Amino acid sequence: QVQLVESGGGLVQAGGSLRLSCAASGSIFGIRRMGWYRQAPGKQRELVATISSGGSTNYVDSVKGRFAISRDNAKNTVDLQMNSLKPEDTAVYYCNIWSVLSGDYWGRGTQVTVSS
Repeated sequence: QVQLVESGGGLVQAGGSLRLSCAASGSIFGIRRMGWYRQAPGKQRELVATISSGGSTNYVDSVKGRFAISRDNAKNTVDLQMNSLKPEDTAVYYCNIWSVLSGDYWGRGTQVTVSS
């Protein structure tokens, strides 16, 4: 069973940067969309950013201009560069891959904590 493994979370001061990475433990065919979601305590999981197989990106308004998503189609990896972090960015961040052949895959999440 293919698993997604996230890395790069941690504790950072406001204004700092982190880079999240996500890799699949095996091959996933038919990938169309890759993305990152987050869930803060007491809140619903929300979309942060997605990137299509063609490279089109989509961001939630609150991170536009600060975060950048990228992917490596050959390696089936997706990264999220997070700059100018704010305390409200504190959440567990989840990697997501959607395949037209096999559906959704989710990582277990990585904690991002931004101190003020």
